[in-house]
Amino acid sequence: GRLSAEKGLPTLLAAWRRIGERLPLQLVGDGPVAGLVQEAARSQPGVTWLGRRPMSDVLDLVGRAKMLIMPSTWYETFGRTIIEAYAKGTPAGVSELGAMAEVVDHGVTGMQFRPVDSVHLAETVDELLAQPDRLAAMRIAARQAYEAKYTADRNYQMLLALYRRASAKHVGT
Repeated sequence: GRLSAEKGLPTLLAAWRRIGERLPLQLVGDGPVAGLVQEAARSQPGVTWLGRRPMSDVLDLVGRAKMLIMPSTWYETFGRTIIEAYAKGTPAGVSELGAMAEVVDHGVTGMQFRPVDSVHLAETVDELLAQPDRLAAMRIAARQAYEAKYTADRNYQMLLALYRRASAKHVGT
């Protein structure tokens, strides 16, 4: 990912000062705030910066992760990263903003937290860590959401249905 301030990295790193080594944080990517991430990796227990990685490596990391954290303070457009996590059966913790909040069903496929609120993010992560059965259920729900809404075949079927409805309305007018 692109390591920039609007992606919520200061919030994420502040939350991890509270969480510490209870849950390792692995950051992938590069960008304008890479120095901030490098410093956190040096000074904060449990934080690792992996730099840029090939997509296959990233997807493998996401699949093995307890959760994907997307703390963006920016109104993201779609949230492809979240869908990639769902494809791997990994729930997402996201800011309550825009498309991220639309894609993540709070308490089902992941959790939402207040944007720019590192304390709420840390509390949200702690809540999930304390409930491994709930986290396991979210993994299943994330994969089910992917299969129900985001596969190529499902999107093709939804697009065809949309075209059929539009054609039927046009013919009827």
